[in-house]
Amino acid sequence: MFDLAGLEAAARLVQGVFPGTPQYAWPLLAARTGAEVWVKHENHTPTGAFKLRGGLVYMERLRRERPEVKGVVSATRGNHGQSLAFAGARFGVPVTIVVPRGNSLEKNAAMRAQGARLVEAGEDFDAARAVASAMAVEQGLEFAPSFAPDLVRGVATYALELFRAAPALDALYVPIGLGSGICGCILARDLLGLRTEIIGVQSTGAAAYALSLAAGRVVTTEAAVTRADGMATRIPDPGAFEIIRRGAAR
Repeated sequence: MFDLAGLEAAARLVQGVFPGTPQYAWPLLAARTGAEVWVKHENHTPTGAFKLRGGLVYMERLRRERPEVKGVVSATRGNHGQSLAFAGARFGVPVTIVVPRGNSLEKNAAMRAQGARLVEAGEDFDAARAVASAMAVEQGLEFAPSFAPDLVRGVATYALELFRAAPALDALYVPIGLGSGICGCILARDLLGLRTEIIGVQSTGAAAYALSLAAGRVVTTEAAVTRADGMATRIPDPGAFEIIRRGAAR
């Protein structure tokens, strides 16, 4: 998907917008777990989430290679949409975001504040994604998926920072929504030649990837119910599934 030079170029782009986020070893977590525990604080990005890294890399390439694009449309529960809105404003690309009905009012407000046009449609993320895809065709917009090489390369920069700043890690636990974060961690680890086990974490009520790994094939679910709305996906991305299947310990 990318090489180390490409990952380092993405890191330079990201760090030209905001400094690398900190990583700390927390004594109370060590006391509770009986292990040294490091936390990567992606809540210190300008949008409070790691997704901004991918949005910047995606939008920079889009504006540079296809300046004629009149706008981007995507679906989100919040963090991906904030990343596109922030990056779109920075690179001069109008952004439309589709969110499911009943989405977080705070995240909706944050996306609007970043300059996105917000549309509410569908009962969950996957339904909103179908609406966004149709809007791209109808309105001549670029559809921005939630999993794509530029997005993965961008979010992998947080793993690059963590692996280079922290001591050798035995294991890294990564939450899974559609998979860009854990895939970025797997690819960064492999490019650096490390042996860190990478373990995906899902809610029991939104376990499409866990079920897929157990079955050895993509498995969709009828519902995705979790308070962690950014992880509420029913339909795994096939490309993400393959990277996770090959590179995650479990």
